[in-house]
Amino acid sequence: RCFREVFQQANPVLLEPIVQLEITVPDAHLGDITSDLNTRRGRMEGMDNAGGGFQVVKAKVPLAEVTTYSRSLSSMTGGQGSYSYEISHYEPVPPQEQGKIVAASKRRDNDEDE
Repeated sequence: RCFREVFQQANPVLLEPIVQLEITVPDAHLGDITSDLNTRRGRMEGMDNAGGGFQVVKAKVPLAEVTTYSRSLSSMTGGQGSYSYEISHYEPVPPQEQGKIVAASKRRDNDEDE
């Protein structure tokens, strides 16, 4: 209990991993991909022409937002898209997301106490 009080007074910052995401998609699906990245808190960094009617989209996205990306990308592109990512850096979690994480943690703690 003492640790928890001191910890909260220290104004801790919750960080999340950000990944560099590269998505190869047919030109016809670019709009779907950019819209989807926006819903995943992604930041577009650019596009390169991959030739053959494909583009490579580059974006920074929180790792938590790409855990189900394979299924979504396949659905959006009819199985024609592919992606890869690597950890880029860490950033503070936005306040609205922090609230969700803290609430989930409290629920988990309460479940463990029972």
